[in-house]
Amino acid sequence: MTDHHYIPIQGTRMTTYVFQVSLEPDGDGWRAFYAPLEPIGASTWGQTQEEAITHIHEVLSLIVDELLEEGKAIPAVEGLAVTSGAAVAITR
Repeated sequence: MTDHHYIPIQGTRMTTYVFQVSLEPDGDGWRAFYAPLEPIGASTWGQTQEEAITHIHEVLSLIVDELLEEGKAIPAVEGLAVTSGAAVAITR
């Protein structure tokens, strides 16, 4: 039997951002991007779909961190979006 312990984290508020990303074939690989943030770098590439999704997750995570550190709002994201397509969720 495994013991599970819950340790509350005081004063931490987490927000989840769900991005509906686009994934399309690009030459010998796949391009993944989030159009509303593409002008500030939310576009990447991978040799496989999985690699492109991993890369866009990393890119969006960096962008979210930077915007929040600067006290800016996350454009085009209000509340929680639920999608059946390719998506990236970032929890901070």
